[in-house]
Amino acid sequence: MPPSGGPIVVPVVEFTIGADGAMTVTVDGVPHMPEPFAPDWRRESFPAILDALAARYRTPLRVQVREADGSTFTDIITPPRERPTARPWEAPVPEVASPPMSAAQPVLHQVAGSGFVPGEDVAVAIIHAHSDASPDGTARALLTAEQAAAAVTGEVLLLGRISGTLAVSRLL
Repeated sequence: MPPSGGPIVVPVVEFTIGADGAMTVTVDGVPHMPEPFAPDWRRESFPAILDALAARYRTPLRVQVREADGSTFTDIITPPRERPTARPWEAPVPEVASPPMSAAQPVLHQVAGSGFVPGEDVAVAIIHAHSDASPDGTARALLTAEQAAAAVTGEVLLLGRISGTLAVSRLL
């Protein structure tokens, strides 16, 4: 709730896409431009722009898309949920009387799959973690030796939460 007790304001992000794929973006009517020296916005920039704005505002966004043919689309996009950033090997080490020893980095196992929507949340089962799909629609996850050992068949599932894509991957 806002400090004044007034209404919650949801930023309006408008995308106008030209016939050639060029795109303009405004936030509450103010132009949102690419970084200096970066290429102009194009349709392919859409997911990255939404991710950046959702992270910046940390509030739902009303998204309006106007296509060159006159069609429109409106949706509410919610910011990604916060995920813990601590890694098992970064946990505080209890003090002991002997000289400190450096913690060995864990052995990590990679699993990968393709066909995901760029930027979508990808569940990794045995669900120890979540990953995000890259801009080309691939996803990967790194598992500790302990997590990999829990996959007794040596297989891990990657599940796209938006696309529904399911990839079965063997531990590498």
